[in-house]
Amino acid sequence: MEMERRKEELEKKRQKLAELRRAREERKQVFSTAAQKQEEKSVERSKKEQVEDLVKSLLKEKPIDHPGTPTSSKSDDAESEKGILSHHARHGSISTGYGFSPGTSVPQSPSIAAPRYIPEFSSYEAVILDIAPKELILYSKEVQTTEKSFGPLPPNEDEIRVKILKEQEEKEKARQAALEEERLRIEDEKKKMQQLKDISEDDRKKIISSNEFVEFIDHSTKIVERALNENYDYMKDYSIIKDNENDDQSGSRVKYVNSFFDDRWTKNRSVTDVNWSRRNPELCVASYNKNPIAMNEPDGVALVWNLKLLERPEFVFHSQSDVLTTMFSEFHPTLVIGGTYSGQIVLWDNRSKSLPVLKTPLSASGHTHPVYSMQMVGTQNAHNLITASTDGLICSWQLDMLVQPQETLELVHAEHSKTDEVSVTALGFPDNETAAFWVGTEEGIVYQANRYGRAGGKAGINPYDVYKGHWGPITGLHFHPSTGPYSFSDLYLTSSVDWTCKLWRAKSISKPSTSPQTITPLYSFESADDYVYDVKWSPKHPAMFASVDGTGKFSLWNLNVDTEVPIVSTQVGSQAKALNKINWDKEGRKTAIGSSDGRVHIYDIGELAHPRDDEWDIMQKTISEMTTESHSGRSK
Repeated sequence: MEMERRKEELEKKRQKLAELRRAREERKQVFSTAAQKQEEKSVERSKKEQVEDLVKSLLKEKPIDHPGTPTSSKSDDAESEKGILSHHARHGSISTGYGFSPGTSVPQSPSIAAPRYIPEFSSYEAVILDIAPKELILYSKEVQTTEKSFGPLPPNEDEIRVKILKEQEEKEKARQAALEEERLRIEDEKKKMQQLKDISEDDRKKIISSNEFVEFIDHSTKIVERALNENYDYMKDYSIIKDNENDDQSGSRVKYVNSFFDDRWTKNRSVTDVNWSRRNPELCVASYNKNPIAMNEPDGVALVWNLKLLERPEFVFHSQSDVLTTMFSEFHPTLVIGGTYSGQIVLWDNRSKSLPVLKTPLSASGHTHPVYSMQMVGTQNAHNLITASTDGLICSWQLDMLVQPQETLELVHAEHSKTDEVSVTALGFPDNETAAFWVGTEEGIVYQANRYGRAGGKAGINPYDVYKGHWGPITGLHFHPSTGPYSFSDLYLTSSVDWTCKLWRAKSISKPSTSPQTITPLYSFESADDYVYDVKWSPKHPAMFASVDGTGKFSLWNLNVDTEVPIVSTQVGSQAKALNKINWDKEGRKTAIGSSDGRVHIYDIGELAHPRDDEWDIMQKTISEMTTESHSGRSK
């Protein structure tokens, strides 16, 4: 709007300037026309003057006497001439033909009375020019404001006093009206309460025991407990105050965070597996076996624990059989999968009740023996759940259809000691691999198998490559996650009841052996004093892994620092119970450890989880040295 107004003002100024120029041109034209006419008149007047001068000169030389004119005195003649001249002077448009001046007398004859001479007059028109006056523009050095631009005069004291009193009266009226309205509302509520009937004791118990009321209380109290368990201090300035906890995390110590335990659901049970959620890093799921004392409780349970809800589980899931392994679905954050002692695969949904939403049937088409290990392979749009049971059966499932497996593969080996079937206790896929996998068995042997047939081999166990090194059942098998500049995806760790952990290098599946070949481990870690129940690589540090054993020790290894002893060894729990399972969270900072007394312990390793830039180079050098020593030992 301001720009349009200024444009209009500029346009008006341009029009006014154009009018002024036009008026100036018109005045110049009028002046030039008037000057031209004046020149013409001056030329004409000069000609007439010349004629008059000529006439005057002739009259002086030859005076003319007019007879018949009575004699008169000089004074009369002079007066008459003066009167004529004065009359001529008053009328500017008449001029005489004679050149007499006012003081000149006409010569007269003393004796002869000559007649009076009457001059002849001529007339001309005078052009009157109407010249417009020059326009004068005047400026005044005053403030260009109007009286309206100034505000009104401030009110005096009397006006202010009256205004304040009026406002106070209005506020008092509004307050009285609000009080009256509140009084009427309270009276109405009292009347309504008097009209309501008292709830009987049976109705009250019915409401309290209803599912809706129980779910509401459960959900509400979880929210309150999460807020109360929040460790963040809103009154502390963390940018100024140094937290003492950083001292523990920056050194070579691990920090104890919390232990999850519930008297109803975990008492007299053992933890059989633990796993973290990849979508919700504060959630951890643990599976439990049967409680021999509580006969009315379900045989197997899976509890979802929350790091912000310390006193009780977030979700409780039931199963008709002991749950031996469990995991969150990597692509469906609300689904929890479990493998049971009966061979069933159960699927729970935290949006539903505690019972499974889907489960596999107890038939020959699926597992009929205990399922100790499972893993999900594939991508978001194409993934499968691979499960292995102790009868040597490998099944591939789709989570939305557990009626029957998509694929089944029976692992048999002709040179197996007792039966042809291979009893699988551990299963592992290399990173970004969906077809080839490795299995650990009860005999302590690791086999390589293929889900599909390929050139040079068929689906099933590769009968030629046998990984021998353990002298007891294998309890855990885990492949190295391929992160960083170097890929160590062909390395895997195994744990066994022979008190050792071993490091292996998997043979390339593109070059299968054509004759029987025994592959030995690259290195053996023998610092444990009891069964080693599980081992897991760190998801972030290339040279770090953790193991747990039957004495209740949590050991943290770093191959770049020392290969003989762990860098940290911590006694978990006060009663030194056996530790069954361990797993890392997504960031590789926290570990969840399952104990045989039903507790899930959470530890934070602090700054040890963050590798230096040269860790991958050192790891590459360490693996090369181990490989060289392994080959030299074989040659000896």
